Amino acid sequence: MATSATAHAHAAPQGFIRKYIFSLDHKVIGLQYFFLALTAVWVGMFLSLLMRIHLIFPAASLPLVGEIKPETYLSLLTMHGTIMVFFVLTTAPQGGFGNYFLPIQIGAPDMAFPVLNMLSFWTTFVGFVVILAAFFVQGGAPLHGWTGYPPLSALQSAGPGEGLGADLWITSIAIFCLASLMGALNFLTTTLDMRAKGMTMMRMPLTVWSWFITAILGLLAFGVLLSAGILLLMDRNLGTSFYVPLVVVNGQIMGHKGGSPLLWQHLFWFFGHPEVYIAILPGMGVTSQILSTFSRKPIFGYKAMVYAMLSIGFFGFMVWGHHMFMSGMSPYSAFAFSLLTMCIGVPSAIKTFNWLGTMYKARIRFQTPMLYAIGFVSLFVSGGLSGPFLAQPVLDIQLHDTYFVVGHFHLIMGVAAIFGMFAATYYWFPKMFGRMMNETWGRVHFFITLIGTYAIFMPMHYLGIAGGTRRYSQYTEVAYLTKLMPIHQFMTYAAIITISAQFIFVINLFWSMFKGPKASDNPWESTTLEWTTTTPPPHDNFGA
Repeated sequence: MATSATAHAHAAPQGFIRKYIFSLDHKVIGLQYFFLALTAVWVGMFLSLLMRIHLIFPAASLPLVGEIKPETYLSLLTMHGTIMVFFVLTTAPQGGFGNYFLPIQIGAPDMAFPVLNMLSFWTTFVGFVVILAAFFVQGGAPLHGWTGYPPLSALQSAGPGEGLGADLWITSIAIFCLASLMGALNFLTTTLDMRAKGMTMMRMPLTVWSWFITAILGLLAFGVLLSAGILLLMDRNLGTSFYVPLVVVNGQIMGHKGGSPLLWQHLFWFFGHPEVYIAILPGMGVTSQILSTFSRKPIFGYKAMVYAMLSIGFFGFMVWGHHMFMSGMSPYSAFAFSLLTMCIGVPSAIKTFNWLGTMYKARIRFQTPMLYAIGFVSLFVSGGLSGPFLAQPVLDIQLHDTYFVVGHFHLIMGVAAIFGMFAATYYWFPKMFGRMMNETWGRVHFFITLIGTYAIFMPMHYLGIAGGTRRYSQYTEVAYLTKLMPIHQFMTYAAIITISAQFIFVINLFWSMFKGPKASDNPWESTTLEWTTTTPPPHDNFGA
């Protein structure tokens, strides 16, 4: 152990560029990831706001954007999904907080491969620039949805944005995959090799376990998506036929035959389902940590929590077919996928009851991080309860193309993961910046955001049960859908209020960085190692 530690020691950087831009220090890299995700989340939120406005005022001409045509709407939808899933939900919890706190929590001086760590951030950054470039090229951003199903995504002539825009979209995701693979290798090696003496696996904080398991999922899932993306680029530009059968577009036979669009669905969702756990697991870890700290007692059922996370990771790779019940798969396969999907509910329920058990009869301190952790549990349960419905092929076939699905995955994977990030930000801010965030505005932000997210995403379930189709840019043309417009209006107004409330968070964040009250080394009286070192932590975390 001592040998590996000395091998990793690198001197504190001197110049500005080495210190803040191409830094090898995991703490600086963690902050870079955090601010990248913060930028991306504003872009993604802005796109969703444009969609919501368009849905209730289809003819409105907006400043800067102009009139939103149906194809513009579809490219907003595609880019919103892609930016949020990759550059926010995967980047902040794992790249941001994971990079910053995993080494400190296991008593390591840095990550195992500092240079690889720096490369993984800058590769992610390039991926983000490439996806933003898709907005500005000839034909604009792609409109094939964040899932990129062929043949729509595999033919250059399939629609506006399916030319260079779609190529940039696929390239960006491929670059992101490379970055995530580098990051995952680093996380695994650090956790297995760099733990301090006496820090056994079963003594690690649950946050470390969640980042570790997320890294395993990332290592297995991103490789599949990378290869799938390369094949799609080849279909689009080199004339191969991996995904494209014999198709006729606008009366012209395309020069492809023998490919299978279903192959893409299998490869994509084999990545896509583990991806939703990559987004949510770090949130579960940080929630466990915070509930325990603010309940003033150890987490209830530590070992059960570890095994529950491991089994979520394990089952996460066995359920991808539940995204494909509509594809005409054999009822026997559908039954197997349905059964395995129900199985994932078990470890999730174990975690939920252990969280409740931690808070049971505790002297709870309701500070902002605690509120967000409780909010996470609430959203996780509410979003999770619609899961078993969608796991039944007979119900999913009715609900699949409706807003029911949108409501389900936004609650459980979107907003729940975001609440985990908010909890982590309010909780670790004093350690990262040496100052406290404003408690009052933190609470105001919490309550508006919690009520707001429920007001946006709960009605989506009712829309879906009423047959409100998703991915349509306009509902005013169809008689039975016009009756549902009041729900859309309600959701849009809720979204406008909730998005406005996020300014409170950003102002609180940046104001507190410079003007917040000075924080002690351990303001929350927490028991993990990051609170034993000085604030902010020195270059090698523990001052040798």
